[in-house]
Amino acid sequence: MKYRVSYQNPNNHYIDIEYIIDNVDSDRIEIQLPAWRPGRYELANFAKNVQKWEAFDIHGNTLFSKKITKDLWEVKTKGNSTIHIRYNYFSNEINAGSTYLDDKQLYINGVNCFLYIPERMNEKCELELIVPEDYEVASGLKEISKHKFECSDFHQLVDSPFIASNSLQHHAYNESGVKFHFWFQGECKPDWSLLETDFRKFSKAQIEKFGDFPVNEYHFIFQILTHRTYHGVEHYNSTLISLGPSYDIMKKEGWYNELLGVCSHELYHTWNVKQIRPTEMLPYDYSKENYTELGYLDEGVTTYYGDKFLLTSRVFDWEQYAKTFNQLLERHFNNFGVNNYSVAQSSFDTWLDGYAKGVPARKGSIYTEGALIAFMTDVFILKNTTNQKSLNDVMKLLYNEFAKRGKGVSDKDYRAVIEEVSGVSYDEIYTNFLHGTSDYSEELRSSLNYIGCDLKIEPSKKYNEAFFGFKIRYEIDKCIVDSIFPNSIAEESGFSINDELIAINGIKINNDLTNWTNYFKDKEMAFSIKRALGVIEKIKLTPSDTVYFKKYSIKKEVSDSENFKVWNN
Repeated sequence: MKYRVSYQNPNNHYIDIEYIIDNVDSDRIEIQLPAWRPGRYELANFAKNVQKWEAFDIHGNTLFSKKITKDLWEVKTKGNSTIHIRYNYFSNEINAGSTYLDDKQLYINGVNCFLYIPERMNEKCELELIVPEDYEVASGLKEISKHKFECSDFHQLVDSPFIASNSLQHHAYNESGVKFHFWFQGECKPDWSLLETDFRKFSKAQIEKFGDFPVNEYHFIFQILTHRTYHGVEHYNSTLISLGPSYDIMKKEGWYNELLGVCSHELYHTWNVKQIRPTEMLPYDYSKENYTELGYLDEGVTTYYGDKFLLTSRVFDWEQYAKTFNQLLERHFNNFGVNNYSVAQSSFDTWLDGYAKGVPARKGSIYTEGALIAFMTDVFILKNTTNQKSLNDVMKLLYNEFAKRGKGVSDKDYRAVIEEVSGVSYDEIYTNFLHGTSDYSEELRSSLNYIGCDLKIEPSKKYNEAFFGFKIRYEIDKCIVDSIFPNSIAEESGFSINDELIAINGIKINNDLTNWTNYFKDKEMAFSIKRALGVIEKIKLTPSDTVYFKKYSIKKEVSDSENFKVWNN
């Protein structure tokens, strides 16, 4: 199996790919293009980017081929043992999971654009890049010669994104027997000393908790963009991270803490998801949905530990960590979908509406709800083992007893391992929170109290949120109703999701609605609203005595309590 990648005119964004299949021994073969990518549990339909697709024999003679599903082709081989497929792929989207081409770089996530034969996915393959001689390649793939790479199988090929460019910035360091690489593409001024100092701390801490690292080297590959963006994707021995704007990346008061957060998160995925994997995704089936309820483990536990390891390794101080925890609280308590779908159900349904906001109040977030439940589970284990064990012990056991033995993890396995480590029933958290829609407040407060903290709840500082019950977002110059508190003054008065708010008390709104609602507080307010059908209406709201949207935060009540020290170790 061999893949050859080239291009003619980088500014038209079409990549030319030749897929060479050897040892063909049937009169027809079926060739698949992935429909989704691991790390993003929604259908992407990558085949929509293919413009041309043809099959040939070794002499260049055309073979009959036809498309039989949206991303599956059939080829009549005519007895040929070697088949060449030539096709192109439109590559004009740039994020952490996309494929992109211009005159500065060739950037490929192979799962977007590389074909495969389903029954031959485990065969070795080669990748050859026809790119300018001065291009360097950032990738976790093994380079066997200049711009040529060897892959153990199709899974490794598509789980190893790469950037080929002559403007890559590179730095490497060794930690705990592992060689780590930084690769930066785009306008950026990396502070190698600062990066290495902080990354050493949290990478060492994670490796120590698991006992070893699954791979010999690891690559942090960054696409740095000039506009605001934040996106990371985990891979076998690398992560591809898209961040911007350039001028904020290395600022501690800017985007640098976000860079640390996403990198710690993606590094933890090297164990959790890339090794510890749901039974439903072992192996991946790239052709269709891989339904699982374990998003709370895959993404929730990873979100929790991605942030926590920055605290325990002393990269973050308490205030920096509390900020990340407060964001989880805000997202959970202000998402009314948690009253309808459990986090397990929400995981299963990521395939329906992906990562979009979706219809109002339908489901929760596997990241947010999963992380908060992971925290409660961590404290649950500490409580029941007199601080001798924690969720770290659960994850280490899953890694050693399941991942290393090639076994997938089920929902019941996860529960059983927690009960094995804690020595008691996990039924309450499992039933009420992982598979139920019970209010988190009491359990969260109890867990926080155990480590010397408390849950602080106060009214939102935005008057429209606290006393009218609606949140807004801005789209260019439009003020849009984004969320409405159930049974609030706003809902009862006729506000609807996606209404455009034009004016308040006769004053045009210019990205400043919160300022005006705070200015007119305690008074009736008249809102001019443009509906979806273009009709403009006026709705008057009188402030409520009830507080709707609230601000949630954690407060450290006991300075350096013994339980806190154990939890923060």
